[in-house]
Amino acid sequence: MTPVIPTEWFDRSAVSVAPDLIGCTLVRQLPDGRQLRGLIVETEAYQEGDPACHAYRKQTKRNRIMFGDPGYVYVYLIYGIYHCVNIVTDRSGVPSAVLIRALELDEQTLASIPLKPKEEPERVAAGPGKLCLAMQIDLELYGTKLEFGRSMWIEHRSDLVEIAQTDIRQGDCADGRQPQLELVQTTRIGLTQGVELPWRWYLNGCKAVSKTVPYSRSPTPYSL
Repeated sequence: MTPVIPTEWFDRSAVSVAPDLIGCTLVRQLPDGRQLRGLIVETEAYQEGDPACHAYRKQTKRNRIMFGDPGYVYVYLIYGIYHCVNIVTDRSGVPSAVLIRALELDEQTLASIPLKPKEEPERVAAGPGKLCLAMQIDLELYGTKLEFGRSMWIEHRSDLVEIAQTDIRQGDCADGRQPQLELVQTTRIGLTQGVELPWRWYLNGCKAVSKTVPYSRSPTPYSL
């Protein structure tokens, strides 16, 4: 079994945690004991001083969990129907979180989800609302601690997973190596403020990513 990530691991800025979560596995344990599993393939960071952060102005009933200890689940509702799941980061009192934007579901989890007509299996969890539907995540999980045996936890990357980062603004691999997986850094999606901040990361070439951005490098194949 791949080691479960302890809550102390999230005691860093969101912009540090977000790229490190790519390649990790989100596990959702249902009340009946069944597990739903998905590889994290896209994230976005939100932190103190960021105008797009829910806690930018003040603490409210909705965002209060962001001011708490790291390693807890922040779930909110958008458009009145879709849920989004975030992981609280940084030290207590500093509002910060990472939005999980997309998952690549494992075969067993995918087999348990009825597909819509013409829906591509790889796209079932391609977006924050879609992944919450697939993983049965809703407001009931607000404030849940990420911990093995509870409703949700995250497992470290497999030892076989090697990721190198590409900054979309530069178009080059950060360390010059040919990676097994290539991580693209770019700007966030669907915002009206903080749109210039390059605080979104995703696996290049992965069909489960919600939206990719074309750039000069050829896609690097990936496999796990």
